[in-house]
Amino acid sequence: MARLPDGTRIYAVADIHGRFDLLDQLFGRIDLDLERRPIQRAIQMFLGDYIDRGPASREVLDRLIERSRTHEMVFLKGNHETFVYEFLENPAVLGEWRRFGGLETLLSYGLKPVLNPTPAEQMELAHTFANVLPESHLQFLKALKPWFSCGDFFFVHAGVNPRVPLTEQLEEDLLWIRDDFLTADANFGKLVVHGHTPVAEPDIRSNRINIDTGAFATGRLTCLIIEGSEMMFDNGA
Repeated sequence: MARLPDGTRIYAVADIHGRFDLLDQLFGRIDLDLERRPIQRAIQMFLGDYIDRGPASREVLDRLIERSRTHEMVFLKGNHETFVYEFLENPAVLGEWRRFGGLETLLSYGLKPVLNPTPAEQMELAHTFANVLPESHLQFLKALKPWFSCGDFFFVHAGVNPRVPLTEQLEEDLLWIRDDFLTADANFGKLVVHGHTPVAEPDIRSNRINIDTGAFATGRLTCLIIEGSEMMFDNGA
């Protein structure tokens, strides 16, 4: 049975997608849990996709950065975060980013993108975004990790390539993989905790646990709490 080292508790959260309200409420519940059940080491683990789709991407990043100054937190990279770098370097990517909820992110930074911008308007929008994006946010995005492992658990945004050892995974698979991973029944070497693919309820399998419950649309931001070999879920219900 998968377990964490003694004296360690992990609070794992996936796919916030701009729902600052749900994140703030969750932090209140985590703080209450830590007050009631103190532990030597508490790690708050975030599996990527902080931005896009929801209305408050900027506020989410502000809150995560602020809290990381006083708590041990690990931030993983999601596929949505890659669009920020790509848009700044190649404004034409906006056409794809908007399909993933990128316009909502730009709006949260006070920008007013038009629905069908010309190439010149895309360049101007990218230039303005670069100017309003706080340095702390840029550094946060640059520092995101592709994966994190603790005890018998492997944390990642999307999943892993079942044909490749955990230590040799490609970042593209870690951020984007779906079917090859989701349909695999193989032992990955560690129990993989992931998000990326929304499910109605946490999906617990012998080799993986999906905790993305579609917060931006459902209003349910799920937190998986792991201590030793025990696991429980908190979605605010």
